Amino acid sequence: MTWKTKFGLRGLMAAGAMAVATAMPLKAQAETTYNLAMLSDFSGPYADIMPILAESREIIFDWWNKTRGRELGVTLNYKNYETRYDAAQVASLWPGIKSELNPIAVVGLGGPDVAALSERLPEDKVPMFMSTAAYGYAWQPDAWIFNPRPTYSHESLGFLNWMREQRGGDEPIKVAVLASEASPAYVDMAKGIELYAKEHPEEIDVVEIIYTEVQPTDLTAQMRRVARAGAEALIIQTNTSIVVAAKRGLQANGANIPIMMSSHNGLPASGAALGGLAQLEGDYEAYGMAVAADEDSPARQFYETLVADYGLKAPWNVVTAMGISQGLYIAVVIEHAIEEYGADALTGEKVREALFARPITTEETHGFLPTLTFTPEAPFPLKGLKVNVGTVRNGKIAIEATGVDVPDVSKW
Repeated sequence: MTWKTKFGLRGLMAAGAMAVATAMPLKAQAETTYNLAMLSDFSGPYADIMPILAESREIIFDWWNKTRGRELGVTLNYKNYETRYDAAQVASLWPGIKSELNPIAVVGLGGPDVAALSERLPEDKVPMFMSTAAYGYAWQPDAWIFNPRPTYSHESLGFLNWMREQRGGDEPIKVAVLASEASPAYVDMAKGIELYAKEHPEEIDVVEIIYTEVQPTDLTAQMRRVARAGAEALIIQTNTSIVVAAKRGLQANGANIPIMMSSHNGLPASGAALGGLAQLEGDYEAYGMAVAADEDSPARQFYETLVADYGLKAPWNVVTAMGISQGLYIAVVIEHAIEEYGADALTGEKVREALFARPITTEETHGFLPTLTFTPEAPFPLKGLKVNVGTVRNGKIAIEATGVDVPDVSKW
């Protein structure tokens, strides 16, 4: 069975479950059912990783329904919607999604979702929960879109300060950034780094910000400039296509500049697109969640439980960890809301209020995320921000650093 076939069957099963729940008389239902709208991209820039991400977050709701949901008398149904990672598509789909599902939460994917729904969700009183880092343009109080991680710029700056410490010396670290004007999120990733470097020239020297296509064919000339400028790191938090083009461009120029990726375009996904992890030996990924390495950890143990007892087929890698962490984070918030307001009358507004009421502990997310404390001041936690760093060592993913401090970053 292919990933897409499996996804299609799962989606049909979820839709069927919702239809049955709707048709059954209320007295015959043993559980209260709530719906989740899942935004996905099986045909756009994330088509290469979406099947793994989709299964990883879906399996959490299946697991929760069979464990905590059964105890609490609640079932979470979900349905995927193809957005092609396009803000216009998300905006056009949303009225139908809300009418069809009346969801208590949206399971988001990326920047286009934020750009399309940031003004609609407060009106409709439906919170959206992401798996990714946050965005500067969404850094506002009283948000309805929430990230368990700080902005991409926060994460990259934590990594760059760590890398500078590893290098030693007082000189600022020279860095190049690859972004794209095709997505507001991609532009945002560069803006935060650019502002921080301007405010802290003693720490970071941005030698160039390169804006390219979402799926560039050749970046050899751009990588030649980066190498000549003496860049010590290349930040690419966009997608695997840009990583591949940049890596080929570096190789064509004989340049050995380490690339730092995020979770959605990290070492496994980009390595696969390049023909194997060995192509990324000495490169990095950095983000505010668990690194999916071979080392034993609570996160790895929980993953193995999902494989053994719930049929998870996704491999142990950063994309799977991202999907699992997103599912757990959402399930915990909903569980808190049930404990606070009861199982019979949840709304999106009550789910959002539960997010602020108490922390989401690292134990509740089985070590996939640090303890998260949200306030209405921002769409992500503002205190105790840290990132973990993974690398490829001898052809395998390895944990390079954990609990790296993220510097204070000005809002841009």
